[in-house]
Amino acid sequence: MREARRRAGLTQGELALRTGTTQSAVARVESGRTSPSYDTVLRLVAACGFTPDIHLEPDDAQHDLSLATPLLRMTPQERADHHDQVVAVFQELKQAGARARAG
Repeated sequence: MREARRRAGLTQGELALRTGTTQSAVARVESGRTSPSYDTVLRLVAACGFTPDIHLEPDDAQHDLSLATPLLRMTPQERADHHDQVVAVFQELKQAGARARAG
């Protein structure tokens, strides 16, 4: 989500205004502190001018480091919980995609 927002040239506050939410809600999604619904992901990504079909690549190694650093500060249990949240979001996206293709 953060990468889509940055590529769109938006601040968290601007994205929040476009989507009718708060800057702190956007920050929670970007930091992984919350697991957004598929509808929320669609709304946020669309407000950035993208569709979920777009594959976003990290710009450089610094980006990878910025993603990994918060994980390194977590306890093993926190990392496992984070992993479970990420997997759940991807499963939800996969299921929604299958439903959309089915008609």
